[in-house]
Amino acid sequence: MADTSNPFFAPSTLPYQLPPFADIRDEHYRPAFDRGFAEQLDEIRAITALSEVPTFENTMIPLETSGQTLQRVAEVFFNKSSSDSSDFTNALEEEIAPLLAAHSDAIRLDPVLYERIKAIHDQLDSLDLDAESRYLVERYYDEFTLAGAGLSDDHKEALREHNKQLSTLTTRFEKNLLADTNELAVVFDSADELDGLGDGEISAAAEAAKERGLDGKYVVTLVLPTGHPYLASLKNRDVRERIMTASRSRGIHGGDHDNRQLVLDITRIRAERARLLGFESHAAAVTADQTAKTPQAVADMLGRLAPPAARNARAEQEALQKQVGEEFDLASWDWSYYTEKVRQAEYDVDVAAMRPYFEAEQVLHDGVFYAATRLYGITFTERPDLIAYHPEARVFEVRNEDGSALGLYILDLYTRDSKRGGAWMNPLISQSELLDYPTVVVNNLNVPKPAAGEPTLLSYDETNTLFHEFGHALHGLFARVTYPKFAGTNVYRDFVEFPSQVNEMWMLWPEILENYAVHHQTGERMPQELVDKLHASEAFNEGFLTSEYLAAALLDQAWHSITADDTVTDVADFEAKALAAVGLDNPAVPTRYASTYFAHTFSGGYDAGYYSYIWSEVLDADTVEWFKENGGLLRENGDRFRQRLLGVGGSKDPLEAYRDFRGRDAVIEPLLKRRGLDD
Repeated sequence: MADTSNPFFAPSTLPYQLPPFADIRDEHYRPAFDRGFAEQLDEIRAITALSEVPTFENTMIPLETSGQTLQRVAEVFFNKSSSDSSDFTNALEEEIAPLLAAHSDAIRLDPVLYERIKAIHDQLDSLDLDAESRYLVERYYDEFTLAGAGLSDDHKEALREHNKQLSTLTTRFEKNLLADTNELAVVFDSADELDGLGDGEISAAAEAAKERGLDGKYVVTLVLPTGHPYLASLKNRDVRERIMTASRSRGIHGGDHDNRQLVLDITRIRAERARLLGFESHAAAVTADQTAKTPQAVADMLGRLAPPAARNARAEQEALQKQVGEEFDLASWDWSYYTEKVRQAEYDVDVAAMRPYFEAEQVLHDGVFYAATRLYGITFTERPDLIAYHPEARVFEVRNEDGSALGLYILDLYTRDSKRGGAWMNPLISQSELLDYPTVVVNNLNVPKPAAGEPTLLSYDETNTLFHEFGHALHGLFARVTYPKFAGTNVYRDFVEFPSQVNEMWMLWPEILENYAVHHQTGERMPQELVDKLHASEAFNEGFLTSEYLAAALLDQAWHSITADDTVTDVADFEAKALAAVGLDNPAVPTRYASTYFAHTFSGGYDAGYYSYIWSEVLDADTVEWFKENGGLLRENGDRFRQRLLGVGGSKDPLEAYRDFRGRDAVIEPLLKRRGLDD
C-alpha cells in the first residue's frame, strides 16, 4: 500500500499530476528529499550490482527511471524558493544544496556505473538503437566524462569537496542578493518625487510601501538588471540618481549581504575544479559541453560585436548630451530619460504612451495566447479549480487543436519581496513517454502590482518579457520525448534562449499587435502611426543595449577565464580592468549586471554562459528571416517550427535540429542588421 503521509511520496492524482499544493506543508520537504536521495541511490546500486553484461535495457533504462521522488520534491521546492521564499525555504535550501551536490556526485562519479555506460557507448555502432536512444548514451557518456567520472579516487574526493562548497556559496549569493535588493528599495515621501510616472506605477509604489508598513509613502523596488525601467520617465534627476545608486550598491556596501568575497571564492573554486577536470579554466570546462565548444569561439563572436557596439553607444551618447546641453555631463541615470527625449524629438516615438495599450489581461489572452493559437492551433482555458503554489499564480489548461491534452501553464506575474528578481520559466512536471508523465510549466515575472481595482499596465519591456518567457513555456509544453533527460528545455545552455527569443517577434507582428494593443479605457487600437514610428526607430539605442549586454557577457567570461594559478583579491578592480580591456568601460553605459548582483553567473546556472543570449540570437534573427520569407504567421510554419525544433526537446543535437528546420546553418548577418552593427 502506498505511503500517503507525504504528498511527494507518490505521483499526484490531480489533473496533469499537478503537485497538490493545498496539501503540501513545510514539514513535508525535508523528509521527501531524504527519501528521494535514498531511493535513487538504491536504484543506482541495483544497476551497479548487476553481474550481467551492460545493455541499454539493464543500464540506461533503470538510470532514466531512477529518482522520481527526488524529482517531484526538487521541482516544487526550488520553484517555491525562487518565487515565494521564506525563512524556512532559505534555511532548507542552504541545508539541501550541499546534499544535492553530494548526491549528484555519488551518481556521476560512480566508477562502476561509468564503466557500464562506457561499455554501451563503445559498442554503439553494433547496437540496434533508435536515434534518440543512441543520443541518450552519447549524452550520458559525455556528461559523466566531463564531470570527472574517469578521475582517480583522490581527485574525485577533491572534486566532491569543490562541488559541495560551490553549492553552498552560490545558494548564499542568491539569498544575499534577494535580501539586499529588498533592503535597498528606494523610499519616497511624496508622489511629487515620482513625477513622470503613470497612475498605475505610482499606485504600485504606494502598494509596495503599504506592504512594508510605510503607509503614505512610496517604494520603488529594484529590478534585477542595473537599469530600472522607471528611469526612462522620472523627471527628477536626483530621484533617478537615488534609484541607480541603490541598484549598483547591491552586494558591495558591507554587512551580512555583501557578495564580494563570495564572487572571489566562487570563481577561485570553479577554476580549481576546472584544473582537476583537465581544463585550463571554468569557461573551457563549460563550453566543452555547449554548441560553442571553446571559449575562443565565444571570444571571437563577442569580440566581433563589441567594437561597433561601443562605437554606436558613443555616437548615441553625443546625441543625448546635445539634449542635456551644458548643464551637466550625461550620467548612467540620465541615459534612459534622455533617450526617450531624443526618440521623441527625432522619431516622434513615446514608448511610455504605449503603456495604456498593454493592459496585462489583453496582452496575455489577446496577444501571447492568441499568437500561439494562430501559429500552433493550441487553446488555453483558465482552471481556477486547480490550486497553484501562491494565490497570485494562475493555472491554465492547454490543449491541441484536436482537443487532446497538452499540459498546464502557470503564470505568476507580480513582484513580491519573497520572489527573486528577473523573469524565468520552471518546469514542475516534465513530459516523458518512458515515465508516462504530462507537462506542467511555470512563468514567473516581476511586474509591480497596482492597488486593488487598478489595471495592470505593462511597459513595452514587460510586454516583451512576457512574450519571451512564454517562448520557454512553449518549448517545455511542446517537447515530446521518450526519455526524461531530454524533456522540455533540457538542451544546451547556449541554445535554450533561441525559442524564447523567436517568440518575442510576435509582440509587434501586425496581426498580433492589432488584436491585443487596445487602449484599456477607450477601447481604441494602438495607432498604426505609433507602431510605424517604433519600427523606424528600432536601431536607435541599440549601441547602448548591445554594449550593456556585451559588457555583462564579457565580464562573465573574464571571471571564468582565470586559472587556478591566478589570484584575484579586488572585485571592483577586476571588473574595471575586464571592461576596459574590451572597450566597454563607459561610465554612462554600465554593465547590465555588475559582479555582486550577477545572478545569472553566480547563482543562476549561466556561469561562463551568459553569452548564450546573443549566441542564440544568431539563430533567432535568422529564423525571423525564414518566417518573413515564408509568409509569417501561418499554421504550416508553426507546425514546422514545432515539429522540427520545439517538439524534439533535447533529444537530438540542437544545431542538427536547426538545420532540419532551416535547411542550412544559421548566418550572422540578420543579427548584425538587427543590432545596427552591419556598417
